[in-house]
Parts: sequence; C-alpha cells; structure tokens
Amino acid sequence: MLRRLVAGLAAIVLVAEAAVLVFVHIVLGRTTANQSMSIAGSDPDVMSKATYAMGAGMGAFLVLCAVLVAVAALGDRAPGRFARTVLITAAVTHGLLGVLAIVLVTWTAFAVTMLILCLLALTLTLYAAPRDGAGDGEGDVQPPPPPPAYGELKPTGP
Repeated sequence: MLRRLVAGLAAIVLVAEAAVLVFVHIVLGRTTANQSMSIAGSDPDVMSKATYAMGAGMGAFLVLCAVLVAVAALGDRAPGRFARTVLITAAVTHGLLGVLAIVLVTWTAFAVTMLILCLLALTLTLYAAPRDGAGDGEGDVQPPPPPPAYGELKPTGP
C-alpha cells in the first residue's frame, strides 16, 4: 500500500514539475526572442528555439518518468530494466540540479528538488525489496547451510 502511494505521488509531482519547467522555458524563449538578446554574438532566434527545444525535451523526459512510475504503481510491480534506468537517471539529475539550485536559485528550490529526488529514490527502493510473504517467483528459498567447524576447513591453494 505504501509503495503504491509513494509511486502515485511521485508520478503526480513529476507531471507538475514537467508542466512548470515547460512553462519556464516558454517564458525564457519568448523573452529571448522579443528582446533580441544574444550572448557573445549568438543568434537570438537559435537561442530562443534551443530554449523551446530544451523545455520540450525536459518536459517529455519527466512525463516519461511519470508514466513509468504510474505503471509501476497501478500494476504494483517493480519497474523493468529500462524503467529503472530512466528513473535512476532522473534521480541523479535531480541530485545535480539540487546542488545547482543551492548556488543559483534558493533553498526552496533545493528543498523541492530534493523532495522529488527522495520520492524517486523511495519508489525505486520500495519496489526493489520483496513484498512480505512473497518471493521473486522462485518458490521456497532454503537458507544457506551453516559454515563448517574450524577444524574441518581445508586449504584451497596449492
């Protein structure tokens, strides 16, 4: 129950983050285009289009992450290899953005970024642990035999 709740909350937060980032990039792109800003002689049209493209790419990536987490929550199953890779990439990216947020933005932005990182990490770890009373489909797993007594150990080298 907890892992479905955390995964669902992570999906909602990721969609909200995607919407905010797309909006911010639209505003930045329009500002760059309207004021004909350039940095070191760069073409303002290229800069504004690149800002739009970056916003669309980031939004699509976050929506993909949200869909993968939502699928895991709805099916109450661990994400597959591709989904885990994408979610780990998103978690690492949020960690790096959190560090930059402290320096460049505010502590509030850092706290929000770390909240999303925690939701992603908690989702990954909750689905990595086997459920109570359920194995990985391998049937009953026997515990390993106890180690031999000290006198029974034999050297393995030549």
